[in-house]
Amino acid sequence: MTVPLSGNAFVLRSGPYEARIASVGATVRSLRCDGVDLIVPFGADEIRPSMRGALLAPWPNRIADGAYEFDGVVHRLVQNEPETRTAAHGLIAWTDFTATTVASDHLVLTGMIAAQPGYPWRVRIDAEFRLGPDGLTQEVTASNESATAAPVGLGGHPYLVVGRPRECGIDDLSLELDAGEILLVSPDRMLPERSVPVSDPLAGERDFREPRRIGSTALNHAFTDLARRHGRARARLLDDAGAGVEVEWDDRCPWVQIYTTDHGDGEEFRSGVAIEPMTCPPDAFNSRRDLLIVEAGESVGAGWMIRRVR
Repeated sequence: MTVPLSGNAFVLRSGPYEARIASVGATVRSLRCDGVDLIVPFGADEIRPSMRGALLAPWPNRIADGAYEFDGVVHRLVQNEPETRTAAHGLIAWTDFTATTVASDHLVLTGMIAAQPGYPWRVRIDAEFRLGPDGLTQEVTASNESATAAPVGLGGHPYLVVGRPRECGIDDLSLELDAGEILLVSPDRMLPERSVPVSDPLAGERDFREPRRIGSTALNHAFTDLARRHGRARARLLDDAGAGVEVEWDDRCPWVQIYTTDHGDGEEFRSGVAIEPMTCPPDAFNSRRDLLIVEAGESVGAGWMIRRVR
């Protein structure tokens, strides 16, 4: 049997929810509730568009020039995003994971980051998916199987949508994100420049602490200083009736990246909002801000839930 381009396919079902997972990148290929799309889907026999639904490890977002120093050694990674001259979104996104647990509502996929030039550590990534009547929970664990400590950052990359994805469809939706601080970036390379309160004029009207229609606002920014309820932060994408979808995560992810898919073409352009919980901000391998240092034989994790808002 021919394996689809996105890898082996898995289907999880629980109550009104159905999730389709692809083994390449441990990617959430689609998520529906009562037949309504909650993320921008793609086909099983399709190469995953950009990072839609993938995991980010061992770093999220970008590393400037693909270079960083760790433990006195300068490491140089492949600049896989040449337009920004950065190493983007980690090393696991195109790995074909192996299923270690398969059930109707529960899946565990395992992949390995091999030691390589630029990242000389062996790190196992376990991606666990649980689908329940209240939504899809993802748990990601990074285990350092090397003899020395390794720098690690983790994140997710779901592209949220309310209903059928369409060009500029997000312009009519509202975003809610109770975050007090935004990381400003250079417009040409999307690299951090400085952090400011979301109320600062330099933030450019990117304050979504109260739900606000997205309109023409362009976002490709990391936010922190997150308000939490019972220890959990959330971001919501809502229609005019207050229905939509939300992502919720715990304090292992003190950051979230919001991206309004402004670099897409045709139907892809502003068709969804990437809401990406992260353990660290962009370029953390250089800034060291919230960077996780995983000792030999130790593990770190992160997790989030996606659910429908009615």
